[in-house]
Amino acid sequence: MEREAALKIVAEQITEHRYNHTLGVMETAIQLSHQYGADVKKAEIAAIFHDYAKFRPKDELKQIIIEQRMPQQLLVHNSELWHAPVGAFLVEKEVGITDQEVLSAIKYHTSGRPDMTLLEKIIYVADYIEPGRHFPGVDEVRALAKSNLDQALLQSLQNTIMFLLKKNQAIYPDTIQTYNSLVLKGGRSN
Repeated sequence: MEREAALKIVAEQITEHRYNHTLGVMETAIQLSHQYGADVKKAEIAAIFHDYAKFRPKDELKQIIIEQRMPQQLLVHNSELWHAPVGAFLVEKEVGITDQEVLSAIKYHTSGRPDMTLLEKIIYVADYIEPGRHFPGVDEVRALAKSNLDQALLQSLQNTIMFLLKKNQAIYPDTIQTYNSLVLKGGRSN
């Protein structure tokens, strides 16, 4: 699928603000793909569609999680996680994208997962560091992404976990497992 056609489809699903975010994620994912040797076209498509389901009604997302037998633990965690796995499902069903690498990058862009692929890491980090993001810790992750994608991923996970801990919110198990798998592979965070 060509970029303009993909962007047109996504523009009908999300707000203008989220569309601008999507453009930032796309450009960042393309840069990271060039830098780390990932398939640029797959990164572009995954980035464009990563928030495809972000503005679907929560009831619709919940129903798809149940009907498609997605992990039921999603339902007891923050609903902000739902748009990623449901989005991967809907992108395949409604848009017709069947590339499993692209769909997996969409599916795990909010939670991560142990042993992430290069494309999954790129979409996760690009979503975190795109130029429109402004929050404590993002500049550190941007700097790390210039030299070590795994360190950038690890720091972004640590920041997210600390943010959720400070807000007394539950942390999705895949996020903890992703963090642990990176640390156990010899990564370390500050």
